[in-house]
Amino acid sequence: MVAVPREEAALEAAGLVKNYSAGRNKPPVEALRGLSFSAAPGTVFGLLGPNGAGKSTTVRILATLTSPDAGTARVAGLDVAKEPDRVRRALGYVAQKPGTDPMATATENLLLAGRLHGMPRRAAAARARELLDRFGLSDAADRPVRTYSGGMARKLDVALGLTHRPPVLFLDEPTTGLDPRARSEMWREIAGMAADEGMTVLLTTHYLDEADRLADRLAIVAHGTVVAEGTPDALKSALRGDAVHVELAADARSDAPAARAGAAPDARTGAARAALSALERVPGLREITVDGTTVRGRTDDGARALPPVLAALDEAGVAVASATLARPSLDDVYLRHTGHTLEAAR
Repeated sequence: MVAVPREEAALEAAGLVKNYSAGRNKPPVEALRGLSFSAAPGTVFGLLGPNGAGKSTTVRILATLTSPDAGTARVAGLDVAKEPDRVRRALGYVAQKPGTDPMATATENLLLAGRLHGMPRRAAAARARELLDRFGLSDAADRPVRTYSGGMARKLDVALGLTHRPPVLFLDEPTTGLDPRARSEMWREIAGMAADEGMTVLLTTHYLDEADRLADRLAIVAHGTVVAEGTPDALKSALRGDAVHVELAADARSDAPAARAGAAPDARTGAARAALSALERVPGLREITVDGTTVRGRTDDGARALPPVLAALDEAGVAVASATLARPSLDDVYLRHTGHTLEAAR
């Protein structure tokens, strides 16, 4: 196991740029555009963003699986370009796709992983038993992985990443496709890795609740760059006041999704134009957007602002299905920095 000095960042990315060829006579696809962040040892650091935002490309660069076109990256104090072999020994990597042999048993998969990491056979066998017990897989240890449920298979994937006791673990969308119970169990394991073992966990996710619950600090990624970084609470607290969410009636669906105040005239048509025009006149309401049938805005006093909001929409002839007030959420943070919600970006 490679030790990470406490005063040194466990993960660093500085100005990462990565382009992929899109084919002959086509401009390259910009996967990363100067992405930067750092993560402290013994924490869960989240990369939050929709599919295609650049999260997996970032992880692949940090894991030495691909090289950046520009920028630098360090893992456990090691330069990924200059010391790739040492970097690989310092990290565990759990990719989105399964990394197990479905025809082999869980024990066989873990033994192979241990041997590939240079562990003596006896030590690899002991570590396999330890991980099977930790993830509740002991009773299924001698069954082929192809017979496992999705949650069991994902637990085994994470166990494989922990075989050599790495100080840094990469989890790329670890709970995608899991049922609520399996997700909850995985969350407990991830939280424990940092809190109980001092491991640094890099978590990529497009689930707002997952990032909010697990990440000690997170970076919101959009179009290959970090648009906001901080603790979940700090990012939400930076949004002053209350969030006003109004769901328009189905027959009021906008023909201009993701319209927002100040948008070009051709984007403000139909119900979106009527709603935006009405709400721009409500005192104290700001950051107004209309996304499909959802109207959002911010105000310093939601209880006082809601009646005028509903009255303005009624006067404009825009039918309302429901209205709620809420404290700022990570989706509101994403909306503030990108102009649309995370759900709309998927």
